[in-house]
Amino acid sequence: MFTGIVTDVGEITSLVPTAQGQLHRLRIACRYDRATIADGASIACNGVCLTVVASGVDGGQTWFEVDAAAETLGMTTARHWAVGTRLNLERALKIGDELGGHIVAGHADGIAAIVTRDDLPDMARFELSTTRELARFIAPKGSITLDGVSLTVNKVADVTFTILIIPHTLSVTTIGAWQAGSEVNIEVDLMARYAARLSEMK
Repeated sequence: MFTGIVTDVGEITSLVPTAQGQLHRLRIACRYDRATIADGASIACNGVCLTVVASGVDGGQTWFEVDAAAETLGMTTARHWAVGTRLNLERALKIGDELGGHIVAGHADGIAAIVTRDDLPDMARFELSTTRELARFIAPKGSITLDGVSLTVNKVADVTFTILIIPHTLSVTTIGAWQAGSEVNIEVDLMARYAARLSEMK
């Protein structure tokens, strides 16, 4: 489990397609302490929970490697990742950690497209669109995870919704680089999903 509070921004330094293109081995440079990264650990990369298969230090910088499988490549923006892509990173939640965002599984539900970006004084407002299937789980003032960042929904209209990003979030995540036409990973709120399921079963 995660909280959607980004703790580092990493960068892909190598990408090797394997298994007839059905699996990508990624090496990601980060600022985490190498001693704290164990093989088998879970790290959310742009909201996608991936398992560490190797780690080390190169030139004084920590790196870790993960595998992105066919399901991940098919459902998320991971299929567009390349050397140089910057990723929001979050370590798995530990018992006793502060829950600063909301409960995030790291299982991206799909992709949202950025429709517009409005730059305001020190802030930015984004309008995004997603599928009708996912839109039914999105509510005003509800929580949503975009590229691994826990955010609050402002307005919803059919399959589009808006979010307002504060200066701190713009500076410590990859959101500052988002532009109209970009795609981002979306994970809907778990509580909204369960509520909808319970309603359907009545």
